[in-house]
Amino acid sequence: MNKAELIDFISEKAELTKAAATRALEAFQECITTSLQKDEPVVLTNFCTITVSPVAARKGRNPLTGEEISIKAGKRVKFKVGKALKDAVKGG
Repeated sequence: MNKAELIDFISEKAELTKAAATRALEAFQECITTSLQKDEPVVLTNFCTITVSPVAARKGRNPLTGEEISIKAGKRVKFKVGKALKDAVKGG
C-alpha cells in the first residue's frame, strides 16, 4: 500500500474527504516525527511502539574499494510490533 492508497482507505473508513484524510495522515506523520526528534517513544497500545535508539560509532568497509572507513555515531528508529497487530497478521 502506498501513500495515495492509504489516503483513499482513511477517506473511505473515516468518511472524510480525501483532502481531510491527507491532512490527518500528514498530522499523524508530523506527530510521530516530532516525538521521535525529542527522543519520546510513540506507543500505540496493541499496535506498535516506535522508539529512537543510539548507534555507536564503528568501523566499516567501502564496498567498492574494501578500504576501512569510520562510521559516525547516530540514531536508529525502531518499530516494535504490538500483540494485536502480530496476532492479526499471524491469523490467530
